[in-house]
Amino acid sequence: MSGTNSPEAVKKLLENMQSDLRALSLECKKKFPPVKEAAESGIIKVKTIAARNTEILAALREHSSEVVQPFLMGCGTKEPKITQLCLAAIQRLMSHEVVSEIAAGNIINMLWQLMENSLEELKLLQTVLVLLTTNTVVHDEALSKAIVLCFRLHFTKDNITNNTAAATVRQVVTVVFERMVAEDERHRDTIEQPVLVQGNSNRRSVSTLKPCAKDAYMLFQDLCQLVNADAPYWLVGMTEMTRTFGLELLESVLNDFPQVFLQHQEFSFLLKERVCPLVIKLFSPNIKFRQGSSTSSSPAPVEKPYFPICMRLLRVVSVLIKQFYSLLVTECEIFLSLLVKFLDADKPQWLRAVAVESIHRLCVQPQLLRSFCQSYDMKQHSTKVFRDIVNALGSFIQSLFLVPPTGNPATTNQAGNNNSGGPVSTPASSGMLGIGGGVTLLPAFEYRGTWIPILTITVQGSAKATYLEMLDKVEPPTIPEGYAMSVAFHCLLDLVRGITSMIEGELGEVETECQTTTEAASSPTQSSEQQELQSTSDQMDKEIVSRAVWEEMVNACWCGLLAALSLLLDASTDEAATENILKAELTMAALCGRLGLVTSRDAFITAICKGSLPPHYALTVLNTTTAATLSNKSYSIQGQSVMMISPSSESHQQVVAVGQPLAVQPQGTVMLTSKNIQCMRTLLNLAHCHGAVLGTSWQLVLATLQHLVWILGLKPSSGGALKPGRAVEGPSTEPSLFAVAKLLETGLVNMHRIEILWRPLTGHLLEVCQHPNSRMREWGAEALTSLIKAGLTFNHDPPLSQNQRLQLLLLNPLKEMSSINHPDIRLKQLECVLQILQSQGDSLGPGWPLVLGVMGAIRNDQGESLIRTAFQCLQLVVTDFLPTMPCTCLQIVVDVAGSFGLHNQELNISLTSIGLLWNISDYFFQRGEIIEKELNKEEAAQQKQAEEKGVVLNRPFHPAPPFDCLWLCLYAKLGELCVDPRPAVRKSAGQTLFSTIGAHGTLLQHSTWHTVIWKVLFHLLDRVRESSTTADKEKIESGGGNILIHHSRDTAEKQWAETWVLTLAGVARIFNTRRYLLQPLGDFSRAWDVLLDHIQSAALSKNNEVSLAALKSFQEILQIVSPVRDSDKPETLPVVNVPVPVLIGSISGPGLSRPFVRTDSIGERLGRYSSSEPPVVTDELEDLNLWWAAWNTWYRIGSESTKPPITFDKLTFIPSQPFLTALIQIFPPLYQHIKTGFNMDDLQKLGVILHSAVSVPISSDASPFILPSYTEAVLTSLQEAVLTALDVLQKAICIGPENMQIMYPAIFDQLLAFVEFSCKPPQYGQLETKHIANAKYNQIQLFAPAEWVALNYVPFAERSLEVVVDLYQKTACHKAVVNEKVLQNIIKTLRVPLSLKYSCPSESTWKLAVSSLLKVLSIGLPVARQHASSGKFDSMWPELANTFEDFLFTKSIPPDNLSIQEFQRNESIDVEVVQLISTEILPYANFIPKEFVGQIMTMLNKGSIHSQSSSFTEAEIDIRLREEFSKMCFETLLQFSFSNKVTTPQEGYISRMALSVLLKRSQDVLHRYIEDERLSGKCPLPRQQVTEIIFVLKAVSTLIDSLKKTQPENVDGNTWAQVIALYPTLVECITCSSSEVSSALKEALVPFKDFMQPPASKVQNGES
Repeated sequence: MSGTNSPEAVKKLLENMQSDLRALSLECKKKFPPVKEAAESGIIKVKTIAARNTEILAALREHSSEVVQPFLMGCGTKEPKITQLCLAAIQRLMSHEVVSEIAAGNIINMLWQLMENSLEELKLLQTVLVLLTTNTVVHDEALSKAIVLCFRLHFTKDNITNNTAAATVRQVVTVVFERMVAEDERHRDTIEQPVLVQGNSNRRSVSTLKPCAKDAYMLFQDLCQLVNADAPYWLVGMTEMTRTFGLELLESVLNDFPQVFLQHQEFSFLLKERVCPLVIKLFSPNIKFRQGSSTSSSPAPVEKPYFPICMRLLRVVSVLIKQFYSLLVTECEIFLSLLVKFLDADKPQWLRAVAVESIHRLCVQPQLLRSFCQSYDMKQHSTKVFRDIVNALGSFIQSLFLVPPTGNPATTNQAGNNNSGGPVSTPASSGMLGIGGGVTLLPAFEYRGTWIPILTITVQGSAKATYLEMLDKVEPPTIPEGYAMSVAFHCLLDLVRGITSMIEGELGEVETECQTTTEAASSPTQSSEQQELQSTSDQMDKEIVSRAVWEEMVNACWCGLLAALSLLLDASTDEAATENILKAELTMAALCGRLGLVTSRDAFITAICKGSLPPHYALTVLNTTTAATLSNKSYSIQGQSVMMISPSSESHQQVVAVGQPLAVQPQGTVMLTSKNIQCMRTLLNLAHCHGAVLGTSWQLVLATLQHLVWILGLKPSSGGALKPGRAVEGPSTEPSLFAVAKLLETGLVNMHRIEILWRPLTGHLLEVCQHPNSRMREWGAEALTSLIKAGLTFNHDPPLSQNQRLQLLLLNPLKEMSSINHPDIRLKQLECVLQILQSQGDSLGPGWPLVLGVMGAIRNDQGESLIRTAFQCLQLVVTDFLPTMPCTCLQIVVDVAGSFGLHNQELNISLTSIGLLWNISDYFFQRGEIIEKELNKEEAAQQKQAEEKGVVLNRPFHPAPPFDCLWLCLYAKLGELCVDPRPAVRKSAGQTLFSTIGAHGTLLQHSTWHTVIWKVLFHLLDRVRESSTTADKEKIESGGGNILIHHSRDTAEKQWAETWVLTLAGVARIFNTRRYLLQPLGDFSRAWDVLLDHIQSAALSKNNEVSLAALKSFQEILQIVSPVRDSDKPETLPVVNVPVPVLIGSISGPGLSRPFVRTDSIGERLGRYSSSEPPVVTDELEDLNLWWAAWNTWYRIGSESTKPPITFDKLTFIPSQPFLTALIQIFPPLYQHIKTGFNMDDLQKLGVILHSAVSVPISSDASPFILPSYTEAVLTSLQEAVLTALDVLQKAICIGPENMQIMYPAIFDQLLAFVEFSCKPPQYGQLETKHIANAKYNQIQLFAPAEWVALNYVPFAERSLEVVVDLYQKTACHKAVVNEKVLQNIIKTLRVPLSLKYSCPSESTWKLAVSSLLKVLSIGLPVARQHASSGKFDSMWPELANTFEDFLFTKSIPPDNLSIQEFQRNESIDVEVVQLISTEILPYANFIPKEFVGQIMTMLNKGSIHSQSSSFTEAEIDIRLREEFSKMCFETLLQFSFSNKVTTPQEGYISRMALSVLLKRSQDVLHRYIEDERLSGKCPLPRQQVTEIIFVLKAVSTLIDSLKKTQPENVDGNTWAQVIALYPTLVECITCSSSEVSSALKEALVPFKDFMQPPASKVQNGES
């Protein structure tokens, strides 16, 4: 009170005192002089004290009784005004603590008097309060008197006084105890504190207590006495007292000063001995009273419970339990049991309400509950208090639902309603645990028609009671509906909250302590080890004890809690309430889980699960769990059987979702209320926050969630999250995807430790991928692929690049998906691969084989989209990732690319894959060196491993080096594609194969070429040949879709033909360009034979395209000039004049065995061996052998292909002209190589082929292209080729050695055979050919069935004839030509066209024949005459004679349209022949056989007269007369007939005979004509007769001319006589009427003038 000690305050006090005393003296001046005097002396006293002392206050205190005296006297006056003034002054003194003990006693006595006189009662109370609170001078009797004074004022008639007094009493009581506390505080350091009292002590002595403590003790003791209606010991003078006030005071002391009772045995004793018995005694009316029970059965009427007392008792009990539980274990057990009983249904409502409020106070103190549990529930033979409290709450709640809330007595319907516990109910576990925000507006519980509102009670976690605070009420209040329920509800919630937070807090401490201890123990310090072990074991013991308590608490309360909460959950219509109930169930479940109490954990979880599902929802897992105990129709709490209340069937709940139940059999729809959804949310929280402790109940949780997800129609979305999907209408056959989605999520969140669960997880998902239901499969695949992608992108530690095992582990399931046949799964798998490539492609490393394997595993029958996607992946690999993958995987890439080529679903893919193979080959070529190094390294490593294991290293194409094997695999793949069923693929593959071998083959080791030739190329040729020969000849209508197929490709056979062509050409090209590489390979000649065999079979195939191409290939390989051939110097090495190959860049690395050269030259080959040995020289003979092999093949092709077939029908194959042309064209270059050994036999063979080839007809639809038109005299290219071949031969023979000359005749024979074609086209087997002129060909009929047309052989024959003449001119004198009667053959051949003359197919033929004959004879006759003696030409003459005869007197009739000029030209030819006879033959008659000359003369004779026949047909008359010819014959005849050099009489005879016959005939004709003329009169004679006569007349004139030209001595006189004898006859003809005859006659008569001269005189005897 520093404020009252300051000098100013002291000064003020003195002033106030003096003024107070003055005022007092003033007031009492008249009435109370003694008082006035006392006051005045007091003033002096005060002044004196102030003057004398420095410590004024202390001095005042010392003399306080004197100072106070005037005021006390003033009070004694009982005058209100004076009394008030005095009391105020006294209070001021008190407040400055200047009142001594004696003064205080005096004051109290004075106050007592005032009290008894009922004066200034409020002021009195105020004064007492100031006196007792400002200092501690009042003790013992004074104190008790002061207290009694207050008590007595409490019971006055004045309400204000009463209330003020009550407040003052409370304050005074508090002050007393506060003094004691302060006293203890002061003495705490000096005196040993008494031990806490536990036992029952009978020490009634208070002598040991200090003053303040003693006062407190006496006060408390008397309060007990008063409440118990006994006389007080210390508070003397009490007149009346109420129990309610006493109880309130007791409660406040107990509540405010618990430490006093706990620290002082005396006080503890009071508690046990006085307070507790008192409470129990006062409770008795409440216990005995039963609402509604009849009183007749008991003798005395039962006292009715009295609300004010009862309520205050409960307050005291609450304090006792709360503060002194440890002292009053036994008593508390009784109190608690009583509390539980007060909840019974037969107690008054108000009693139940305050009881429940009291229990609520306990429920918010978890440590207290824990103590109950330890002290009662865990002790044997003790009441299970904690369990009873919980169960009682449950029963209480249930009873509220059963009893109509009217306050009237209701019949109870519980079984076994005895005192051991109340009825408890729980909803049947199949119940409809509906949820929130229902129809009612107020929050409430509603159950089977009972509606109980929920009132707002307290802030959670505190217990602020309503009725326990109603200290002013005397009558029991009316309890609002729902109040008790609401408090009970909060009890449950606070109970759960308290227990769980307490236990979990302690659990957490234990766990952290354990952890730190373990960590400490694991630290490597030796010294402290012992001590740590010690602490650890202590820790363990402590934990074991604690755990036992926790488990007991949970075990004691869980049944009751669950029953009550389940019922409330079922009944709740308020969302907040539902939330609280669920939260309680959730925290309990979690706590049980943490403590490992499986049964209780599962029970709570089951309750939440059931709340989530619609009512009566059949979910087996919830009915067959350990929670089944709750599902039985009744179960016991504390051994007492309790009837179940079945749940309300329909809560008025808002339906928020309608869906299908997840069941095998379709059922009706089910509805989810908002409460179900709330429960579901709780379930999710449980799973999220407490998953670690769920253990086996995960199955419950997951099963329930699965069903809910199904009913709500949630569908999984990416990452496994469930999103609202479409509502399922009607029974759905779709599977639940819940499990798959959750597995996926589990995998994704556990990526950091994925190795642990990867195998089981992916194993299961792989099974899901094979599920028959497509949605299920789809999600299995979705989950699996998402996991794989996530696994690969996750930032593992160590990273995947350093943990190859993990990478392979992650990729493995992707590979295993390949064994699943469902296309939807495979599509997912491939999409995953594509994404992996796009995101991880660069870092796959050892995972490549797996990834490539997935692409390669796609089979042909798996649908277009799959193949397309897989192929997309492959394209990505080839374009982007070849450089990043290990070289050992390149072969897999080749295999996979090849396999796509073979897929026949989509042509474009096959073609593109071939393109990829080309790209791959290009890549190999560019990176050859690097790839080779890496592969060799790998190979070495594998070799080593294989040796260690003792096995043989097995890989395709083994002995070849690994890089070459890579190439060979590529070639082999392309080779397979070259025999694909689809023509486009074959074509593309073929082109690629040959291009890559051509472009990149130089990289191969020399020895590898052997494999290329035999294993790749020839193998391919074999397969193509086989396929082509067996291909179907059926017409293919269209190429799929609307594509028209060209007629040249409209059968499989034709399509295969194209492939065969391509393949053969490719192989031939390689043989041609790489011969320098192939020839040194040992078995080149065998390869050559095989290739020739292929060419032969292709050439002989019945397909024009193939056969022609085969020949082209043949030509190609024959153009090869053997690189080592040097005919001049066969001994020395060839001088190779090629540019040195250029190395591309500087590819050839130091370690490489060969440079990478990009050139196809011999130089390259030399470069290969330059380091080691010189190139091998192929020996000459072997080379010749190759050529002869080629010749044999050519011969076989020629003879087979041109041999006419035996029978003909529509399908008969006849080789085409281009084929034959090409065939023949091969011969000249081939011949150049084999001419040295070419003999007669070979020539015969050749002749046969040439002849057959020329004989082959052509089809009419081809003829317009081969023969422009019949009229043009053009050779076909085939005919040209044939002649060229013969020309080459002839030239070779010409310059060849003597022994070759014998071949000339054969060549003549061949040519002459061709000449014959001019008149007699060759037959081709039995084939009927049309003459080309008759072939119907025009553009419109192109597609009509083909007819076969014989070629126009005339130009060919004529050209052959020219060649013959030409050749004969050169070779006429050759021995072989002479010996082999070549001339005779020529004549014999020419005889045919000459005899046909006008009947020849072409007029040019016979003309050429004549001119040729003339040329040949002009050369040949001299030779013949020269060899006349040898007889080599004997047989030629008759042939020649016949030829002349046939030509000059041809049986063919000239065409009608022959013009005069033409006729004359033709006649001049005849004349030329006769001239030849006259110049070349007749003059040499001596060297010519006689018969021949005779034949010639007969001919001339015949020619000299125009008509030998006696009768002329009409046709013959038209023949124009060959006057010139006749003349020439006559002249020749005459010239030779009358020559003076007649050798034999025979000749002259022939001439003369002829003349006389001629003349005689002329005479006859003339005579007959004259006769007829005369007879006919005016009629003209027939035309023929006129013509004849004219002829004769002309002959006569001609004859006379001839005779005149002949030397006279050569003419027989007889002849002249005959001529002259004609004259008269001629003259007779003059009368004829025909002018033509007349003119002819004139001509005939004119020559006769020469006979008119007189004859010369006769010569006689040689003289004139």
